[in-house]
Amino acid sequence: MHPDFWLQRWHDGQIGFHREEVMPLLQKHWQDLQLPRGSRVLVPLCGKTLDMHWLAAQGHRVLGVELSPLAVAQFFEEAGIQPQHHSSPLGEHYQAGPIEIICGDAFALDDTLLADIAGIYDRAALIALPPELRQRYRDTVYQRLPAGCRGLLITLEYPQEEKAGPPFSVEQAEVILFAPAWQVEPVERRDILAQEPGFRAEGVSALSTAVYRMRRVES
Repeated sequence: MHPDFWLQRWHDGQIGFHREEVMPLLQKHWQDLQLPRGSRVLVPLCGKTLDMHWLAAQGHRVLGVELSPLAVAQFFEEAGIQPQHHSSPLGEHYQAGPIEIICGDAFALDDTLLADIAGIYDRAALIALPPELRQRYRDTVYQRLPAGCRGLLITLEYPQEEKAGPPFSVEQAEVILFAPAWQVEPVERRDILAQEPGFRAEGVSALSTAVYRMRRVES
């Protein structure tokens, strides 16, 4: 999927994936990871999610990565925050307090930047990518995270033939492919079709969300 696709979606305001509230499944399951305060948490393909504010309120240092400059600007503007800015080979860095967002390519993150990442929160990254990019994402971003890193992954499951993504359906069998480098533990699955009229309007007959706890066991 070409980056221009997402840049155009933000330009046109077609951001149905953005939630106007913190994700309840994040609030329910994040503490189970038992990450200490001060831990650095990666939020890939972060958009302008309010979940970053929530993670920061838990005492974490948050590192978001987002392709769209418009999304990054809106995140800080809507919070009434003026971030500091600097450039690096990885992109444009914007930081305010415990939250830093790199406007750049998540696939280009390097080992040095990710060396102290203790947690990863992935709600809208894996499911935003088609199968060929999901494999690349798994083999680059996740592969670069250090041993001991813990994560919360939230996916969607639906009959892929009934709807063209994004978001894409990611079944449990695919998530298990993170092993053996990652321990993967399914912790919750919910039927959410009744709460998603957009999916029903497109003829989707079944829709669930799934939550996984993850832990990097080798590097």
